[in-house]
Amino acid sequence: MSTEALGGTLSRLLEASHTTAFEQLPGLLETAAREAGAGGARLFVADLQQDVLREVTGIGPDAGRGGEEVRIEGTLPGRAYQILESTTAPTGGSCWTPVLDGTERLGVLRVDPPPGTTHGSDPDVVRTLATVAGLLLVSKRSNSDAHARLTRTRKMGVSAELQWTLMPPRTFANDRVTVSAVMEPAYQMAGDTIDYAVGGDNAHLAIFDAMGHDTSAGLTASLAMATCRSHRRSGSDLAATSHAIEETLTEQFGHSRYATGILASLDLATGQLSWVNRGHLLPVVIRGGRWATTLHCPPAGPMGTGLGLPTEVCVDQLEPGDRLLMFTDGITEARDAQGELFGRERFTDFLIRHHADGLPVAETLRRLIHAVLDHHDGRLDDDATVLFCQWHGKTTDQTTPRSAARAPN
Repeated sequence: MSTEALGGTLSRLLEASHTTAFEQLPGLLETAAREAGAGGARLFVADLQQDVLREVTGIGPDAGRGGEEVRIEGTLPGRAYQILESTTAPTGGSCWTPVLDGTERLGVLRVDPPPGTTHGSDPDVVRTLATVAGLLLVSKRSNSDAHARLTRTRKMGVSAELQWTLMPPRTFANDRVTVSAVMEPAYQMAGDTIDYAVGGDNAHLAIFDAMGHDTSAGLTASLAMATCRSHRRSGSDLAATSHAIEETLTEQFGHSRYATGILASLDLATGQLSWVNRGHLLPVVIRGGRWATTLHCPPAGPMGTGLGLPTEVCVDQLEPGDRLLMFTDGITEARDAQGELFGRERFTDFLIRHHADGLPVAETLRRLIHAVLDHHDGRLDDDATVLFCQWHGKTTDQTTPRSAARAPN
């Protein structure tokens, strides 16, 4: 298909999308695919825990009634989702390609071959349709209960409903930094939360772990996140922002509720990491893809306790390729049936081994959280959260988002 003809198809697709809802996306993509010379297109989205891919049919209140569901493990569409590359059966036919929001994985698009052929569709058409599908999916999902139902396999708790609404995208990458996060239990989160923002030469990172595992814990974590964002965006430094969080929590709860946390700022030009420790587990840096070290900073005490301890801004120098890991105790303290902890060593060894496999960062974290769940027989007693940040170093080459999501060595 000529570039001009494909451009016309996309123009009509985008124009039609302005006044359509999430449930109408399958019809728009199907029409566009046929206009572009393919045999059709079908959109699948990943569930919240990234176990299955569910087809968006546009039928029924969940927009997926009667649609196909495929597992992510052990299938061609699942492999496209996992490795961020298009996959086609050895005998030819339909092509599965990842659907992304930037570098966050949303699902996959199945593009069927042109009628009467088995050689597959034009790769440029497939990639372009998947790119537009990602843009349209993001623009329509925020006001769609149908999308929310389709991506859930069970009922969601009130606290988790609040926290997922506030959460930034789970993965971001550019030529200088990759940030990714994973959180469980996805449907009953109540105390852990993360935040990040990238602007100019800085990546701002934060992780919070609120006391308890109930709705009040979720409110505490959400207040900590909102206060952090408000003061960060007003130009407050790390120490002042952590003090503001303490004041907010004290004003709302007295000293009956508190949150531990780490607030950090990474200079993307130099790799200098500045951070404050508010009574949280110390972060780990994996260097050279082979060994891990723990960073140290005197704790100022959890926010909301009113201990009045001094807040020290600590500074560490990252090297190109370093992977910074912030996490909560639900990761390392998950126990198996015999009472054995998952542990820090197992945690870091898992990431080092999967780093060597060259998997995208988000896929490594997906496999990590599944390993933690398996260790704990599929059910966690506490929230388990990891915030990952890799500094790629100084670069003048613009890495494509897809390769940046892989966090190259």
